[in-house]
This record gives sequence, C-alpha cells and structure tokens, in this order.
Amino acid sequence: MKYNFETIRPRYDVNSFKWNEMKEAVPDLEEGIIPFSIADMEFETAPEIVAGLKAYLDRYVLGYSNPTDRFKESVVQWMKNRHHWEVKKEWMLFTHGIVSAFYMAVHVFTEPGDGVMLMTPCYYPMYHAIENNNRVLVNNAMIQNGDHYEIDFDDFEKKAKDPKTKLLILCSPHNPTGRVFTREELTRIGRICIDNHVMICDDEIHNDLIMPGYEHIVFGSISKEFAEHSMICIAPSKTFNLAGLQTSTILIANPEIRERFLQYQCRDTDAPKCNVLGYEANRIAYEECGGWLDECIQVINRNRMIIEEFFSRELPQIKVTRLEATYLLWMDFREFGIEAKKLSRILRVEGHLFFDDGYMFGQQGTGFERWNLACPTSYIQAALIRLKKALAPYI
Repeated sequence: MKYNFETIRPRYDVNSFKWNEMKEAVPDLEEGIIPFSIADMEFETAPEIVAGLKAYLDRYVLGYSNPTDRFKESVVQWMKNRHHWEVKKEWMLFTHGIVSAFYMAVHVFTEPGDGVMLMTPCYYPMYHAIENNNRVLVNNAMIQNGDHYEIDFDDFEKKAKDPKTKLLILCSPHNPTGRVFTREELTRIGRICIDNHVMICDDEIHNDLIMPGYEHIVFGSISKEFAEHSMICIAPSKTFNLAGLQTSTILIANPEIRERFLQYQCRDTDAPKCNVLGYEANRIAYEECGGWLDECIQVINRNRMIIEEFFSRELPQIKVTRLEATYLLWMDFREFGIEAKKLSRILRVEGHLFFDDGYMFGQQGTGFERWNLACPTSYIQAALIRLKKALAPYI
C-alpha cells in the first residue's frame, strides 16, 4: 500500500474522550491497548491533508473567512464523481457538524410535541435531538433478518400517516447496523414521506465508506422531487477522520427550505460559518485524497473479514451483522445470556476491550456491541485473543 495504516498515535494528550474514558475505566492499562468505541479513526491523517494545511499556514493568516468558491467546487466534483449526483453551489449551507444540523432540523421543521421518526436502533445523538427539545420519538423499529436489518414498511407508513409526525431523521448508510439502503427502499421511504408531508433530514456522514460489492445511493439523487423535499448532510469528517475540524456541508435544493434553515442559523450568529482550516482540509481531502480513501476501505474490509473468520471458528456465539458500509461492526452477544451492563464490565475490565455498548443505540441494541474497525489490523488481531479469553468462562 502507498499509505501508512499501521501507526498508532495515542491521544491522551489531546484530551480524546474515548482514550481518556478507556484509561479511567482501567487505570493500570498496559501499553498497546486502543479504544474501539467512538467513531473516529486510529489511522494517521492522510499526508496530503497534513502537507496542505502546513502550506496554508505558511501562506495565510487565520482571520475571518468564508468558504471559497474552490472549496464549494470540490464538494460539487466529489458528489458528482463519487456519488453520481450533480449538486449546485447555491444549495450549500455549512454547520459545525452533522449532529448540529439534525438538531437544527428538529427546530426548523417541528414544534414541541411533534413527532420525529427514527429507524431504530440508531445513532444515539438522534434520540437526544428529539428528547432534549421536547419532541416525541416515533420509533420505527427495523427488523433483524439473519445477518442484516430490514425496514418495517408497514409500521413506517402507519406512523408517517400520523399528522403529528413531521420529520424523519434518516441515517443512510445506517449506523449502527451498517446497512446500505437500496434504491427501491429509499424510493419507498421518500414516496411515503412526501405523500404524508414528512420532511426528511438525511444524515449521510458515512456515505463514502462503502464496502466492496455495495453501492450507496444519495437520497436526493433519486429525483428532483426527493431533493426538493429533503436536506442532505455530508462531511468528510468520518471519511478522512477530520471531525475535530467541525465542518459539514448541508445540501438543500429547495430555496424556501434552505432559507428557513439559514434563518434559524442566524438566530445565534450574524454570518454562520465554519473554521477556516476545516474548509481547507475538506477541499484537500476531496481534491487529493481519493486514493487514501480507497486504501482505507481495503483495511477496514480486511479487519472485518478477520473478525468474521475468527468468530466463525472460535466464538460462533457472536453473530455479526453484515457490514455493507461504515467502519462500525454491529455484533450480537445475546447468545451468551449475559446482562448488558455486566457484559460491558467483562469486556472492559477482563478483556480490556472498549466497544460502544449496544444499549446506547436504543432498546433494540441491548445485548449488542459496536466495534470500530478503523485501526491497524494488528490491534484487531490482538483484541480477538483477549475477547476469547474474557468470554471463556461463559461459553
């Protein structure tokens, strides 16, 4: 490979939450243990981004800056070349993260007491966006079918028809189940929502991290009508591990909806913008780092295969959900019959394994764990040995 996906840089000194949480849980942790929890990568930053930001710092001061036309063009070209969707620069608004965007969507498109639908289990801040703002969770529980999840469309349509349901926060690709929804599924979602006046906030933060053999369809690319009835939230923060630069692009084709969203942003600031290095890092990533991403996906897929092969041979009690996208492997430990919080303690204290506990993703996640695979393969292999040892008394 051209790029380095083997070096680990411990992140205690930069106050990484997941690294610090790991150390707090097991203070005498030995060297060589890394967390597999929160969804950022344990890979070195793409060298093109590092070099490009250094060059930028040599040339410019860090004063107030708006997104440049070149940055916007890099978004246009990335979406066209990677996702076969031609977007327009005027559709673009910017937020400090996609979580911020769907929190704002809850305010813009609903009122207190209105229903917001989630396809569960799902990314836990989506629950918080509803609960913290006095909205009502409309729970569309997905159906586990063997090694993958399917949408319960009968339930989805029934709940979309409720006039109190005003917004769907769609997670596509889906986190934590790793699903890549088909064109047919997305078309059915869109048709039901449009027919029932349910706005769609589409979180596509993982849309570049598609495993071999699968194809992601951007919701807004399906038709002009779908683009006009949705806001598509994208960012290279997962793709290129740039979350700390807090820069996301929100694509809103409908000018009326875009203006409503912008006006809400302007309640807190006169001119909403992200940080200047975030814009530049995003531009470099989109223009220069496609090769890094291709290799990164190869490493993630290799890690996935190693885990699945090991489980099949050594720990068949653990059932793995098929990873179609993201670098987050959804694992079912329920066959062990271990209570969820006890399972978490066993993994952390006895196995020195720091996953994201499934119950964080809603009731349907109880008994599951989510493993972040974006790390060097050698750490995956070492973790599997610890996992087998920690679970040996329960087999």
